[in-house]
Parts: sequence; structure tokens; C-alpha cells
Amino acid sequence: MDNAGLGPLVITRRSGNEPIRANGETVSRLAEFWSWACSDLANNTMRGVLAEYLVATALGATAATRTEWDTVDIRTPEEWRVEVKSAAYLQSWAQSQLSKISFSIAPASGWDARTGTTSADVLRRSDVYVFCLLHHQDKQTLDPLDLSQWTFYVLPTRLLDERCPNQRTIRLSSLERLDPLKTDFTGLQKTVATCAEGRR
Repeated sequence: MDNAGLGPLVITRRSGNEPIRANGETVSRLAEFWSWACSDLANNTMRGVLAEYLVATALGATAATRTEWDTVDIRTPEEWRVEVKSAAYLQSWAQSQLSKISFSIAPASGWDARTGTTSADVLRRSDVYVFCLLHHQDKQTLDPLDLSQWTFYVLPTRLLDERCPNQRTIRLSSLERLDPLKTDFTGLQKTVATCAEGRR
């Protein structure tokens, strides 16, 4: 089989107005699919994607589209490589108590979406980690789109490599002992810049 046509797809941003068709007839629109599939912003998967989008928005890195399974979550115009992790006290499902906060920080092998190849080296490939905590604790008023309900903790990846070289997860209390820079959404770009440029 000829593999010449099996390179990565060129993904262009969609508007949501694109038709879903059957036999030439429009049966729905892409926005309806998005609404059906992505409205639960409190579940772990969609909250994580939203957190990546929020960080990318703050860093001016939303011109293209999200690349699933890239070696880092965000690549900025300054060529900073940013890893984004999210956690929340509240979940979509019924809870008997607030969730305990922890974030994944596991070093990993890297998969290159452009070539479809995996590097065997197990490491952290970013310059900066942004830990996004949806800190709100009242389920009746939870709104992940209200950025006042989020807190962001930013660390240079080198600090994780020095202090937690093989650690796979980190609790909020342990993260705070690493003295991360803490900010709201409006301060996120400046805070990431401080860490990415080695001023922290």
C-alpha cells in the first residue's frame, strides 16, 4: 500500500455552522454536535480541554487548533512549551464529599503528531507547567466559564524535575510547598512568561 497520502491531516478551524448530511440533506449542524457532546464542562475530560483553552487564550496561542496527544499541550508564539493540568473540588456526578486535589506530573514518552512516531525517552518535555484549579465549592453556582472560579499555579518544569524527578502525581499541598506562582486568569500571561524566561 502506498503511504504517500497518510501524513497528518491539515485541520482548519470550523465555525459550527457546517452541515451534517445524509443523502445530500442537512440533518443537523456541527454546533449541535458540539452542544450535545461538550456541554458538561465539569467532567474531567471536558474540564481539562477547557483548561487548556483558557491557558492558550491567555497566552495568545489559539490561532490554530488543539492537537490531541501532542508532546506538550500548548506551544506559544514565543515558542514556550506549556503543559496544562486541571483539577476541581466538584464533579458532574453525585458526591459524598469534595474531591481531593491532585495533578498528574508523570514523565512520559513523547508522541509526535506530525510524524506519528514515539520517542522512547521518558521525561517532561515542557518549559512550564500550569496547574488549573477550579476552586469553586458550591455545586449550585458552579460555572467553569466564570474565570473568577479558577486559580492558576505556575511552575518551571525544571523545578519539578529537580524536586519530584520520578513522581507521577502531586497533591495541592505538596505543590504549594514548591512555591509556585499563583495567579488569576488576568495575570496568567505575565506569570507564565516569568517562569518560561527563567526569572523564577
